[in-house]
Amino acid sequence: MLDAILEIFASVILRTIEVLGYPGIFILMALESANIPIPSEITMPFAGFLASRGVFSLWGVAVVGAAANLAGSLFSYWLAIKWGNAALRVLEKFHLLSQEEYEAGSRWVHKYGQIAAFISRLLPIARTFISFPAGMFRLPLIPFSLYTFFGSLVWSYMLAYLGYYAGENWSKFQPYFHSINLVLVAVGFLVVGWWLHHRVRKKKLSLTSN
Repeated sequence: MLDAILEIFASVILRTIEVLGYPGIFILMALESANIPIPSEITMPFAGFLASRGVFSLWGVAVVGAAANLAGSLFSYWLAIKWGNAALRVLEKFHLLSQEEYEAGSRWVHKYGQIAAFISRLLPIARTFISFPAGMFRLPLIPFSLYTFFGSLVWSYMLAYLGYYAGENWSKFQPYFHSINLVLVAVGFLVVGWWLHHRVRKKKLSLTSN
């Protein structure tokens, strides 16, 4: 049953990328940076795998992923500047950004300043919630954008290369795994499950404490 669910999930993501091409990668990665739970840990390895098959170029995939992350981050940055605490309350309501994550991002901004935009892009979880605090604290837009893009480029290339390497060496892995889709999506599925559990649990604890 789980295999079937993961295969369906994999086919949806792959189909999005295969049908839309680079725009599909852009949409998925932009949504992730806008706090929507579509992990880059799924999207980029799939795109890298397809690059190994000649569908995309490896660097093309990485650059599109980084540009998409920048777009999603700027949207989150703009929300913070435009609506501030009101936007934070909406994000909390829909479990897209918790108060704890906002405070963690704020500490990053206070501790590292503009470079926080780069460092956070190399870390799972942190990379998705740093943009809103950056907007709230009015980090200068141009340095924020540059650090975000280049940090995202490193992250996107690393993930894409994993998929690319797996694709080029698939004959070595085939005896152990019946589907590259299943392996990559299983990891992503666990990430999404943890993400949802983490937010729902925090919400319940918050309601209980009140």
